[in-house]
Amino acid sequence: MQHQGLKLVLAGPVGAGKSTSLAALSDIAPVSTEMPLSDGPMGEKTTTTVALDFAAIVLDDGTPLQMFGLPGQEHFSHMRGIVMNGALGVILLLRGDAPDIAADCAHWVSAVFEIDPEMAVVIGITRTDLAADFHMNDVRRALAGRLPPIPVFTIDARDREQVTQLVRALLLLIE
Repeated sequence: MQHQGLKLVLAGPVGAGKSTSLAALSDIAPVSTEMPLSDGPMGEKTTTTVALDFAAIVLDDGTPLQMFGLPGQEHFSHMRGIVMNGALGVILLLRGDAPDIAADCAHWVSAVFEIDPEMAVVIGITRTDLAADFHMNDVRRALAGRLPPIPVFTIDARDREQVTQLVRALLLLIE
């Protein structure tokens, strides 16, 4: 399938690594709408996306890829449909160190499919190195029975190759 250009979206809760993943993928500094966290820092995180992040890259085959990062805060949920319009797929990033990753997974998968029930989705779980009690089975339970199945990977959002693997997995689903 030859594409004129692809639009992909990164979604997920605050601190899951959406902006970091875009920065890892992009050859130039992504466009960002980062603002200070209104409730103060979350560990080392002091800012959050308030509208969207944007990066454009060129895939190995020369195909242009536009990537948009959604804000993770619920009070910016109105941006989801706007940013996802025209997207071919969503990379859902979740925090492996979240208090209830299964609930986060179920919430974000539902949020994506409420906007587009046919959307191709892959999940990347970040911060598992900070979560001694992380278990992939928690995520699998949250996705149980969903067809088609959603591929799930653990990744480091700072690692270009690992983020690229998520993009490749999503492109395979789309094709």
